[in-house]
Amino acid sequence: MNNESQIKELVKEKYAAIAQQDKGLNAASCCGATSACCGDDVYNIMADDYSKLEGYNPDADLGLGCGLPTEFAKISAGDTVIDLGSGAGNDAFIARKLVGEGGKVLGIDFTEAMISKARVNAEKLGFNNVEFRLGDIDDMPVTSNYANVIVSNCVLNLVPNKYKVISEIYRVLKPGGHFSISDIVLEGNLPAKWKEVAELYAGCVSGAVQKQVYLEMIQEAGFKNVLVQKDKTIHIPDDILANYLSAGEIAEYKKGTTRISSITVYAEKPAKDERKCCEPGSGCC
Repeated sequence: MNNESQIKELVKEKYAAIAQQDKGLNAASCCGATSACCGDDVYNIMADDYSKLEGYNPDADLGLGCGLPTEFAKISAGDTVIDLGSGAGNDAFIARKLVGEGGKVLGIDFTEAMISKARVNAEKLGFNNVEFRLGDIDDMPVTSNYANVIVSNCVLNLVPNKYKVISEIYRVLKPGGHFSISDIVLEGNLPAKWKEVAELYAGCVSGAVQKQVYLEMIQEAGFKNVLVQKDKTIHIPDDILANYLSAGEIAEYKKGTTRISSITVYAEKPAKDERKCCEPGSGCC
């Protein structure tokens, strides 16, 4: 699983299956935001509770996030917002409540089943200023300088080329725009065998990078005022660990210093691009 296209197909297949399964069955996996039992589902052990946020729609909540980026995103009435990896529309509908009738929300997802589900939800709600568009977030079907705000919830870790996604975020944000993104990062090293486990990649664990590297990528792309708005430790239950590690390996992992965490990161695109990367001969644009 070391080819970018193979990884993308794996993620698309896994999340298409989640989109198509019955909502009650998904909730019965018991690892959602309001549950404490947690069985063998690695997809929703990280979810936060959205139910108290204005604009929340339970039909759009598949329990797949790892934070509440819209809560931190400083979205204002009239803004144009993009939600990367929009799934069934959960964060997009929260953002729509914040932008109001005068704003616009665009959700982008590369899974057709998720786009279909989100569009059905938007139609049921009667929203005419929320659009869902099929496409890769590392090559967004959006013009440059389009959005005031970008949000994303537990998605960048699923993309093999994270530098490219962050560069795309910079491109489509308006000068002076900003983002708030929740994602999974690491401090320390995961057990080596996890890198080869497809389920753990699609479940947002083995695709994560080091926290410091993640923040440096954002800064290197040209963003300013980078701020970690929230940082919570992710504890993987023993019954899930047992699917991938022996009892001895679990004990070794748990006494180690590796930390898996969900961070919500905020950063701003400068009002004036001073990177000087678009000068003739620079080769970076």
